Amino acid sequence: MSKLKTITMEWTGDSLILVDQRYLPLEETYVTCKNYKEVAVAIKDMIVRGAPAIGASAAFGYVLGVKEFINTENFDEKMKEVKDTLANTRPTAVNLFWALDRMEKKLNEIKNEENLIELIEKEALDIAYEDIEANKAMGRFGGELLNDGDTVLTHCNAGALATVDYGTALGVIRGARELGKDIKVYADETRPYLQGARLTVWELYKDGFDVTLISDNMAGWVMKQGKINAVVVGADRIAANGDVANKIGTYSVALLAKEHGIPFYVAAPLSTIDLNTPTGNEIPIEERSHKEVRYCHKSKMVPEEIKVYNPAFDVTPNELVTAIITEKGVVRPPYSENLKKLFEK
Repeated sequence: MSKLKTITMEWTGDSLILVDQRYLPLEETYVTCKNYKEVAVAIKDMIVRGAPAIGASAAFGYVLGVKEFINTENFDEKMKEVKDTLANTRPTAVNLFWALDRMEKKLNEIKNEENLIELIEKEALDIAYEDIEANKAMGRFGGELLNDGDTVLTHCNAGALATVDYGTALGVIRGARELGKDIKVYADETRPYLQGARLTVWELYKDGFDVTLISDNMAGWVMKQGKINAVVVGADRIAANGDVANKIGTYSVALLAKEHGIPFYVAAPLSTIDLNTPTGNEIPIEERSHKEVRYCHKSKMVPEEIKVYNPAFDVTPNELVTAIITEKGVVRPPYSENLKKLFEK
């Protein structure tokens, strides 16, 4: 019997089973990772995606590394290799590094314990279950910000599939409904990987929400028509000053929201807030394969000689962010002061 099973992942004790998000919603297939290298590939190839889900997956990958090398003479050296391999998969989402640092710290604390494997496995499970509870808390806090009858625009996928379960931005929408509010949603396609079209719409439709899919370049016109009351997105890293790194296209949505007087909310757990990164200028932005832009559903759209630029994320300046929703409450400007206070509670 599994110790964790959600829409995104299942931990059996010996392997991590992930829904392959590259093929949703047309095909529901699963990838079984039996060692840390397979988890690293799953993260890098976006079989699993979304900052909190990446962090939890890396934690379970770390456990698989411990199990593989526990009886080797060079255990410490091997575990450094495990951590580095997992850390080098995707550079922007800070939850990845947060989870790995937490797992390494725990391992150092319990290194001489007889039940080391049981304790390190518990730490990974704690990370996963804490993520679910954090998302539900964000849903309660964020749900209060939305009004009955509101229509929300969201970008990318910050739902159950981007987390261990429930979701950050979609968790806010779910939280509002649990408060008895009727919420409609517009979802951007989120090119070039189409997380909004493939994942967000699928999640919300399955949950019975009134959801409408639009292409990214329709967002401004939909706002101009008065159809959007609020924007809610997730985040892959939030700098100490409140600058927000999120899926490419988020910055454009934030500018449009500002122009049309629409509140722009970011929902993210504390593990996404990086107080060691002063501003968004210091956040590393992952650039992904040209093939994601050059091809669409395996069909080539432009010849190989055409140059392609494919940053996976952009940074939204803090002055465009109305509020940041966390599991400890809603944070408003000045973010440099108020984000720091969250960690002092």
